[in-house]
Amino acid sequence: VIDAFAVPALTYHSERKKFLLRESVGLPKPRLFSNADSKGLLFQERYKLVHQRTMRHPLFSGADSLSRKGTFTIRPVEHLLGTAGGDTTVVVLGMITQLTEGKYHLEDTSGSIEVDLANASFTGGLFTENCFVLAEGRYDDGVFHAQTIGLPPAESGMATQKYFGSINFFGGTCERSAKLSTELRQAEEMHQDAMLVFLSDLWLDQHKVLEKLRVLFAGYSMMPPTCFVLCGNFLSRSTGHQDSRVLKECMGKLAGLVGEFPSLIEKSHFIFVPGPSDPGLPNILPRPGLPKAIMEEFCRQVPQTIRASNPCRIRYGTQEIVVFREDALAKACRNAVHLPWEQDSTVDLPKLYTKTLASNSHLVPLPLAVSPVYWDWDFALWLNPLPDVVVCADKHDAYAVHHSECLFFNPGSFPRSDFSFKVYLPASKTLEDSQISE
Repeated sequence: VIDAFAVPALTYHSERKKFLLRESVGLPKPRLFSNADSKGLLFQERYKLVHQRTMRHPLFSGADSLSRKGTFTIRPVEHLLGTAGGDTTVVVLGMITQLTEGKYHLEDTSGSIEVDLANASFTGGLFTENCFVLAEGRYDDGVFHAQTIGLPPAESGMATQKYFGSINFFGGTCERSAKLSTELRQAEEMHQDAMLVFLSDLWLDQHKVLEKLRVLFAGYSMMPPTCFVLCGNFLSRSTGHQDSRVLKECMGKLAGLVGEFPSLIEKSHFIFVPGPSDPGLPNILPRPGLPKAIMEEFCRQVPQTIRASNPCRIRYGTQEIVVFREDALAKACRNAVHLPWEQDSTVDLPKLYTKTLASNSHLVPLPLAVSPVYWDWDFALWLNPLPDVVVCADKHDAYAVHHSECLFFNPGSFPRSDFSFKVYLPASKTLEDSQISE
């Protein structure tokens, strides 16, 4: 398990066309409370991340508009600002922002320009403020009139890794990417019965939840899984300043429950990922694990316990898994610049939402006011390269979607979904729906 604050701090070097450690190019070490320059750098890094991948795509790799038939040329915003406009259609890669009330702008590292979305056709994603888009349209009289808005092309993790070689993007103890390790691959193949169990909204203050957990643990005690990934929130409602005390007592009860099954204590790991309402530091991402004082009794009784950050990363053999607990889908819908459900009430929102995550290579392509991020640690939220699995634990209904050889899934809220959860099988890279029936 890799803590968010242990992820390699990388930056894309445009001239050398490779990712380098930030310290090697003169950037300071990440800090929780950084200066104002870090906020601008955050968006520059996000732009470079998306831009370098887009420019490697066959549709955009032509040197100019005439170099290859069927390719497009991406123009920077400053190019438009320096022209008179007209009927020529251009393509811009930029971030949708609302710099002034009620007026959207497209912004890249060269500048910003007002964009008219009234007649735009939106294709293939959930478009939110602060997400990067490819906009095709005309520039006239200081305004970019968008005709089509789409997402930048996503890229499989394997394709990214092939291009950049053996660099370890994911973190951990390996100097090179674990994808290249034959030893890890062989170890992975030896454990065909491995299971990773994911639960979200584990409300430990509810007796019914503890009863269902006893049934779950009893069922797995005969064949213990590799790990239980338990995501918050761990309380059904806040009790104010008493939250820490209440949760500490609940963790003690959970420890006693797990203690009834010695095989789980011996063979399974218990990974706790805090939710947005759990006690501890403010809900700014990335968020450290649950406080040690709260987990002290559980860790004493269950030694193989990991207080993971939110988000955190799990490496199983050569497979890379990102776990993130945030009610992000609802936030994305509230901050969408286009509402696809108004045209089609049956629209598959999880599919659109996860496609936006894959295309933006980021877990929260949302305004910082909506989803606060420590500016210097934004890289811990990157999805570059795309991992094998992204767990988007959310109070939204459970779902599972594949994009660019990556599995995105939400285990669903354990108490709200009739005590359902998900089980990932690394050997076959498949996901099983599970439920504890009455």
